[in-house]
Amino acid sequence: MVAPLHWGLGHATRCIPIIRALLEKNFNVLLASDGAALLLLQKEFPELESIELPSYNITYPKKGTNFKWKIFLKLPQIKKTKNAEKTIVKQLVQSGKIQGIISDNRFGVRSKAIPSVFITHQLNVLTGSTTAITSKMHQKIIKKFDVCWVPDVDDVVMNLSGKLGHLTEAKLSIKHIGVLSRMKKKELPKSIDILVLLSGPEPQRTILEEKLKESLKYSEKKVLMVCGIVEEEQKWEDFENIKVVNFMKSDELEDTLNKTEIVISRSGYTTIMDLAMLEKKAFFIPTPGQYEQEYLAKRLKNLGIVPSCKQENFNMEKLDKVMIYKGLKTLSNQPVNFSELFSLFETE
Repeated sequence: MVAPLHWGLGHATRCIPIIRALLEKNFNVLLASDGAALLLLQKEFPELESIELPSYNITYPKKGTNFKWKIFLKLPQIKKTKNAEKTIVKQLVQSGKIQGIISDNRFGVRSKAIPSVFITHQLNVLTGSTTAITSKMHQKIIKKFDVCWVPDVDDVVMNLSGKLGHLTEAKLSIKHIGVLSRMKKKELPKSIDILVLLSGPEPQRTILEEKLKESLKYSEKKVLMVCGIVEEEQKWEDFENIKVVNFMKSDELEDTLNKTEIVISRSGYTTIMDLAMLEKKAFFIPTPGQYEQEYLAKRLKNLGIVPSCKQENFNMEKLDKVMIYKGLKTLSNQPVNFSELFSLFETE
């Protein structure tokens, strides 16, 4: 069972290369998630069986500064969802339906009876003054799994996740598996000047969409906006000079990204991995109040790789900085060794 968290689409999309590799190695895969994340996986793998898991129902407040406290207030709801997940998993294991688990940040999707993997790039969970507490809480959850796969290289200097995915002292079973992306670089002629990739929970996704539409509508550049809203049908429309589409499946998005000069997006970790794999120039606008995205954007800016700014400060002139930054690069030519990773699930 492959079960990504539904919190934006990043957790689901980074599970796509794992699912593809499992199928190539003749594993049977059960998809498990909720909301748009589940719908996305169902569209990518229509032939696979899927089940709906209970939702964590995490949304962002309009004021980013309130996000941390909103999450703390949600802890009882998160615990309730985790217990509901455990009940479903127990039934699946007892019925012989599943013999292995890959959970991307779903705390209750694990079992002592079968091999259980946890995927996260956040061994440390940044929450400002409460970082020590939230990191310990997360590490306590990780410890209950057989192994934690961190989608990054284990080099402590040249890596994508920084202090998020690297501990000074690790008392956990951790495996840095390399950069995980569903994308491949292709040499295609550039036909899109600016690609806007929107993602993440509401209402911040919509707030950024409206902000960028206002900023880019008078641009003479060729602009395409992918809204990150997974629906039954793909819908295209024009907004002033901007071409707008609700979502794209992986193959279409891969081609689109390869044809693009500059990408504007959140500094979500899955997006960073995809853009690094494609060696893209980008501009990041971290989700207000999300410490992880703010940290990643600041780190890449300080390294001279990708410029960024706060959501309220964005304007077209900011994009002039993109070309003086190095842009994201592939960190390693070594692909993820799925054979080694999947050996955990191979039994007589």
